[in-house]
Amino acid sequence: MTTRTENTFAPPVMEARRWLEGVPFRDDRPLINVSQAAPVDPPPAPLRAAMADALDLPETHLYGPVLGLPALRDALARHWARHYHGPVSPDQVAITSGCNQAFSATISALCTEGDEVILPTPWYFNHKMWLDMAGVSAIPLPTGGDLIPDAEAARALITPRTRAITLVTPNNPGGVEYPAATLDAFMALARETGLRLIVDETYRDFDSRPTPPHGLLRDHAGWDETLIQLYSFSKAYRLTGHRVGAVIADRGLLAEIEKFLDTVAICPPQLGQRAALWGLENLDQWVAGERAEILDRRAAIEAAMPDLEARGWRLLGLGAYFAYLEHPFAESAADLAPDMVREIGVLCLPGTMFCPPDDPAGARQLRIAFANVDRAGIAALFARLASLERPLAGPAARV
Repeated sequence: MTTRTENTFAPPVMEARRWLEGVPFRDDRPLINVSQAAPVDPPPAPLRAAMADALDLPETHLYGPVLGLPALRDALARHWARHYHGPVSPDQVAITSGCNQAFSATISALCTEGDEVILPTPWYFNHKMWLDMAGVSAIPLPTGGDLIPDAEAARALITPRTRAITLVTPNNPGGVEYPAATLDAFMALARETGLRLIVDETYRDFDSRPTPPHGLLRDHAGWDETLIQLYSFSKAYRLTGHRVGAVIADRGLLAEIEKFLDTVAICPPQLGQRAALWGLENLDQWVAGERAEILDRRAAIEAAMPDLEARGWRLLGLGAYFAYLEHPFAESAADLAPDMVREIGVLCLPGTMFCPPDDPAGARQLRIAFANVDRAGIAALFARLASLERPLAGPAARV
């Protein structure tokens, strides 16, 4: 018998950390860890002070509403409506224990065993893992060299068992920001075919565009009949350890999601919710500064790429926390990535962790999570990548 967990692979970030075991790093050449998209700095001091105050509230230590604190749901609804220029009410918002739980709850509310969900590749591995464990088939939608999915290509994959299409923008692992026209095309496809469109916007706060990234709430009356948005407070407010995410969807779906949440965690962590609420009410300017820093690091990567390109590398995607690179070597990324730890002191994830085993594109790709690497660190990282020497792949191996 194969259990639910045996249906999927080991957690990629934990697998990659095992490559560090027994590997020494010199003081003058420390490890550059670009394997995980998570802030390593604590929340800003004013937020930590607000969290300390919240610890004195008796209700912080009690169970709360399954779908989240009413004040947080209300604040996020107002914030969401302002950002997307469209209508959102508090009863269309549920708070979850992180965005991964938001996805898991949504799939549990939409799907049963044997159903299908379309995922563009390279995909976010935790989405694939949950679908595996839920008995739901992940149907890969290849994206090609620009990493942008095509709605008409997705149409060809729809079967009677298809329940949803999941998009991530800005994308993990690729970094690319999906054009508004792409999201409009997927929204139209989902409406036409009766599917749900799940849009994971965990990295929304670091989108480079000055205007709303899409008009799905503004331009589509009754958007909640089709659209489900997922969000995370972890990146914007450095609350990764407090596990606070959200689902924005129709009331009927949230009633089903409530059943899942009640049996898994009963309620989201109270302290994290109060921190997220304080952040929404007080940290807009601070988050804008965080976004500016990420955009500056993105610019540093763009400036560093020509030297790598001269050595046969390609930048496939760049945005939010990620750069997605195609390496020039004949060796698979699955073997190259562990070797990079020992040879150049860089820990990153291979593209094989984001693609089906039979997809050759993953063997040529590496994900660089750069949010915790400043300009000097980016310069050191690219110098180390440029120092790699291997037999080169032939032209046919390119994406």
